[in-house]
Amino acid sequence: MKKVRLEAKISGIVQGVGFRYFARHYAIRLGLTGFVENLEDGSVFVVVEGEESDVEQFLSILKKGPSSAKISKVEFQYKEPKNEFLDFEVY
Repeated sequence: MKKVRLEAKISGIVQGVGFRYFARHYAIRLGLTGFVENLEDGSVFVVVEGEESDVEQFLSILKKGPSSAKISKVEFQYKEPKNEFLDFEVY
């Protein structure tokens, strides 16, 4: 199985709607490591590492977001994993 790293920026109404804890819930459920944080421009930035199929599933979940969010744009890229995370953190 191939491990990958996903870096994603989610824009829209994604702050103040529980998006980071939504992301954390699914990352932990899928066994992914990394972090999620709010950015000053109102978007949310996520970095996760894990098995490719789990990361792909996580990305599809991020694109939907919690019901309280209104996602207008998801920018993402896959990279080589750095294996720098032990768990998934909310910043």
